[in-house]
Amino acid sequence: MPPKTRSTDRTHGSLSGENGDSDGAPQADTADGVTESSVDQPRIVRAVREILAAVGEDPDREGLRETPARVARMYAELFSGLHDDPRRHLQKFFSEKYDEIVLVRDISFNSMCEHHLLPFLGVAHIGYLPGGKVIGLSKLARVVEGVSRRPQVQERMTETIADLLTEELEAKGVAVVVEATHTCMTIRGIRRPGSLCVTSAMRGVFRSHLSSRSEVMTLIYGDRR
Repeated sequence: MPPKTRSTDRTHGSLSGENGDSDGAPQADTADGVTESSVDQPRIVRAVREILAAVGEDPDREGLRETPARVARMYAELFSGLHDDPRRHLQKFFSEKYDEIVLVRDISFNSMCEHHLLPFLGVAHIGYLPGGKVIGLSKLARVVEGVSRRPQVQERMTETIADLLTEELEAKGVAVVVEATHTCMTIRGIRRPGSLCVTSAMRGVFRSHLSSRSEVMTLIYGDRR
């Protein structure tokens, strides 16, 4: 008999209310509850001007005159997770006796590799076996959003999400699988477009029981093989 699974696919789009790129006044918020004032934008502006000059450009050229300020606003947005605690999305839960896997696949994200400050982007798949607590499915996506917006490596991002869910939900098991393309591999260095990095973090029964691990992995990838 197939497992009873609460699953939703293709969770795309921004969760933080961004209005897109703008050359005008900076937006008030970069993410829920996080303001641009959390970031020292004037310092970024000065640094970007120095970088432009160092590579042989004229930072006062018409096309570049507003670039340092644009970059400062962009960094405030991309690194907003440094000033946000994703645990807050897991504080509201519902007591349920549901004891089968809850799974959300294809939660899109973008993050920043801390080695070259180039983006890596892809999807996260999250499954958990409740221990009496369930949360709204959108909260899983918000956790991914909050954790992803900081300089990091994919391995640490995967572990962080798994640990947060394990600690806050007291789940019997947590499974996190992240698939991402790294631009530090595709546009520089080895330059191999199409390469994909896959990382996983298993907690509880998904780590200790091979059958449970196989079940959740089948639910994530079963219809794609």
